[in-house]
Amino acid sequence: MLKTNIAGIEFKNPVIAASGTFGFGREFSKYIDLSRLGGIASKGVTLKEKPGNSGIRVWETPSGLMNSIGLQNPSVATFIEKDLDYMLGLGTEVLINLGGNTLEDYVEGAKLIENTDAKIIELNISCPNIEEGGKSFGMVCNDAVTVLRAVKEVSTKKIFVKLTPNSGELVDVAVACEREGADAISMVNTFNALAIDIYRRKPVFNNITAGLSGPAIKPIALRMVRDVAKAVNIPIIGMGGICDYKDAIEFIMAGATAVEVGTYNFVNTHAMIDIIEGMEEFMKEQKISSLEEIRGII
Repeated sequence: MLKTNIAGIEFKNPVIAASGTFGFGREFSKYIDLSRLGGIASKGVTLKEKPGNSGIRVWETPSGLMNSIGLQNPSVATFIEKDLDYMLGLGTEVLINLGGNTLEDYVEGAKLIENTDAKIIELNISCPNIEEGGKSFGMVCNDAVTVLRAVKEVSTKKIFVKLTPNSGELVDVAVACEREGADAISMVNTFNALAIDIYRRKPVFNNITAGLSGPAIKPIALRMVRDVAKAVNIPIIGMGGICDYKDAIEFIMAGATAVEVGTYNFVNTHAMIDIIEGMEEFMKEQKISSLEEIRGII
């Protein structure tokens, strides 16, 4: 009933653990049967190891969570050596979330992934391009296409491009990625936001701004998914504040082929299983035999 095809790969269901909120799966293995998930997006990995940002890294907000983790990760090579086989053995699809601060970072990281049995790279172009003063690669079409083209030249994996919602050209960037051969779009990443400690009279985060996720962003993320779904023909993996099966169904109705669940896993470790079961019950009650019947109907 919930089987979902994304770019020629069959997922047992459309519910995927979002990158950056699920580690490499081990942390949640004691709480849920990971094989029941449609997929798991790895924590973001980069060519070189990153220690992450200093200072406060997470901050709770009304109906949300801000984070400034700074892509802390062991490096692509170490991930492949120590964690990838574990993930590939979980009985669910694996998306390797690949980030980078330079074009070379992406290319060399993709080359390493090319020699593995992984099928999918989730190309995170929300990372700051240090060669362009820290502007995200995904902010404008030319930069996004440059990264995607370079990675596709060295990789035969399916490429799902993860877009930043902070771009004023979001739809245009998505269209440009489709034109350049992206197999799917993942959206949205976190929203750039600010928190202030009024007693210290300073920003909460050392980097001043941080990424906002959680239920607070869902209505905006939902609108963005619909906007992009109306403009592209490739699958969209929608995310942003999904907490229950109703949220997931909303994203499907807005045009998403699948969904990723992130922040709410910290609130309810069983959230994704609840969402899968809730979607199944909803479809039975509504006499919906396939998600295709409701996908993109809004």
